[in-house]
Amino acid sequence: MELHNFEELLAMSKTVQKSTMAVAGANLPAAIDAVLDAQAHNIADAVLVGEPEGIRELLRERDKNPSDFNIVKTAEGQTPAETAVEIIKEGNANFLLKGLVETTDLFRPVVKKENGLRTGRTISHVAFYQLPFYHKLLITSDGGVCAYPDLAKKKDIIVNVVNTLHALGYEKPKVGVLCCKEVADEKMPETLDAVALQKQAEAGEMGDCIVVGPISYDLALRPDRAKIKHYDCPYSGEFDALISPNIHAGNILGKCLECFPGVQMASYVSGARIPIVLTSRAAPADERLRCIALAGIVASNTKE
Repeated sequence: MELHNFEELLAMSKTVQKSTMAVAGANLPAAIDAVLDAQAHNIADAVLVGEPEGIRELLRERDKNPSDFNIVKTAEGQTPAETAVEIIKEGNANFLLKGLVETTDLFRPVVKKENGLRTGRTISHVAFYQLPFYHKLLITSDGGVCAYPDLAKKKDIIVNVVNTLHALGYEKPKVGVLCCKEVADEKMPETLDAVALQKQAEAGEMGDCIVVGPISYDLALRPDRAKIKHYDCPYSGEFDALISPNIHAGNILGKCLECFPGVQMASYVSGARIPIVLTSRAAPADERLRCIALAGIVASNTKE
């Protein structure tokens, strides 16, 4: 199967076991709004971690009874993220939502070895786009976390994407490794990495998936252009995910896609044993809801 739009994703979120998010630093209006929206759509429950009175005041401002919510005070000597991770370790939540905490502080307890949330893989950002010119959701990575991945990290980034898509019901995801050209060039090490990644995938090192590289963006999405350039690839126009060579290319690609009229997106951070949602406080409510729905599905369907 494959997802064609976010309506299908939201519908899927109602068919899996409901997840619970631990909100690190919930005394933030955008975080409370996200929690209330997720509950109103019956997508996810929440444990609100932070300064209790500030959280209660935000709930009262929204005509909610604070006693109806699971509010947890940040433990003495801990950050809200550390307390949220303890809640996850205890089995009372299965994914993490960033509230009023710095991103580095959010990640610190996640990657701490003794907390048991590491998989050994590189942590990476997985973004989904609903585009007016593509017939299904398009996934990109990594434009947000891993700056200059070497070959091993690029392999992890692909595995994170493939695992995400398997959790969403994709049977054999098709992944393109982006470069500025579609042939190997010794003067461009990114193209050599792409060739190596394709060979690793063909050897079964990344799970059940198809990896093609190097491939340029236009040939990945436009079979007509592939035909004109005599690029023989049966997956042109059918790729599920595109992997960028570094964070600059990935970030630029993502921002370019977001600028198209009518584009919708959702994202989360993969590579840990639990999904992590890093919604911007400036993100619109519907985007935050999609991110929570995505993380909830992955959390419910991931057995790692």
